[in-house]
Amino acid sequence: MKRLANTALGAVLALGALQVSAQVTLYSQPGLRGQPFSINGTMPNLDRSGFNDRASSAVVQRGRWEVCEHANFGGRCVMLHPGQYPNLAAMGLNDRVSSIRRASRKPEFVAAPPVSQQPYPYYPQYGERLHQANVVAVRAVVGPPEQRCWVEREQVVRDHGPNVPGAIIGGVLGGVLGHQIGSGSGNDIATAIGAIGGAAVGANVDRGGRRTYTQDVRRCASVPGSGRPEYWDVTYVFRGQTHRAQLAFAPGPTLTVNDRGEPRV
Repeated sequence: MKRLANTALGAVLALGALQVSAQVTLYSQPGLRGQPFSINGTMPNLDRSGFNDRASSAVVQRGRWEVCEHANFGGRCVMLHPGQYPNLAAMGLNDRVSSIRRASRKPEFVAAPPVSQQPYPYYPQYGERLHQANVVAVRAVVGPPEQRCWVEREQVVRDHGPNVPGAIIGGVLGGVLGHQIGSGSGNDIATAIGAIGGAAVGANVDRGGRRTYTQDVRRCASVPGSGRPEYWDVTYVFRGQTHRAQLAFAPGPTLTVNDRGEPRV
């Protein structure tokens, strides 16, 4: 019994050491999603592991690795540096990896080191235990609002003020008529009175009327961004605690998480 217990303990320690020493993880779907398969040494034929021609993305933890499209490192080979490779199709190896090993020779094609300012943090990692958490809320977050402008034609009604040209003409005519009344100083007074009265009458010609006309008016308004959501803000509950994460897709009713409640999708 003791020997059996020691054997079991040794197996657990060996598994733990294997998990720590994992160097490369392949994924069955693009974007570091799907079934993971971790590698820590030379594998001349992935057919024996059940992962032949199934890799669509990869993560390299340490070192440089040579992946080839045929068994025994035949066919076209690509060198992978440490980093994330969310889509092996970019180098023509989607579902075509059959062997992998540490790079010891110059492959036919050397892949540039992956450039990612924001590495994807939620990829399944080797040796993690995964669980299902209940999703309680999902909110799609779109880009910043856009400003849209347009031109409308609208009617404008304005009241008329005093008729200045009419006042001038009326004053002239009133003065002429006043000049014809009386003589001497009475003639001057009549001329002045006529001018004032004519100006008052002329100024009130067309006074109080309204004129309606149309003009173009430019209007603008802010509207939500019309593009696809930038990310989904997801709230979920795991082991009685509420968590939030920003995902690149809308999840279903449950979300895969690790022991710490971190998403693994």
